[in-house]
Amino acid sequence: MSLSMYDASAPRFARMLRNLDVILARAQAHAAAKKIAPEVLLGARLFPDMLPMIKQVQIATDHAKGAVARLAGAEVPRYEDSEQTFDELRARIAKTIAFVGTFAAAQVDGSEQRPIALRVGGKDWSFTGQDYLLGFALPNFYFHLVTAYNILRHNGVEIGKGDYLGEP
Repeated sequence: MSLSMYDASAPRFARMLRNLDVILARAQAHAAAKKIAPEVLLGARLFPDMLPMIKQVQIATDHAKGAVARLAGAEVPRYEDSEQTFDELRARIAKTIAFVGTFAAAQVDGSEQRPIALRVGGKDWSFTGQDYLLGFALPNFYFHLVTAYNILRHNGVEIGKGDYLGEP
C-alpha cells in the first residue's frame, strides 16, 4: 500500500499542531507558576539572529495551512500575524487545524505532479506537489515546530520528547 499525499499532509499537520497547542498550554502554565511575564517566553530566541518563539508558531501554522491548500488547488488563507499572547497563538493553531480539517482526501490525493509556485524571500520557487510537500513544506513545518519547542524547553518549560510527539 502506498502513502497518499493526503495521509502524508493534513493528518500529520493537524496532529503536530495539536501537540504544539499542548506545549503552549504547558508554557503558559509555567509562566504563571514561575511568575514569568508571558512576553518573555513569547519573545525568546535560541540565538539573536533567529526568529522569536511567537514567529516560529506563526510560520509553522503558515506551512500547514499553505501546504494543504496548495496541494488541493485551493486558496491559502492569509493570517495577519498579530498574535501577542499564548491564547492568541493557541487560537491561531485551532483555526489552522480547523482549516486543514476542511479538506477531504479526494481533494489532495493525486497532487503529486500538481505544479506549485511560491515566492519566498524574494525568490521564485517551482515544485511538483510531491517535491513541495516532502522537500519544502514538511521540513519547514517541522523546523519551526521543533524550534518553538526548543525555545520553550531552553527557557525551563518542563516538556519532553513525549510532548513533542504526542499520543500515537
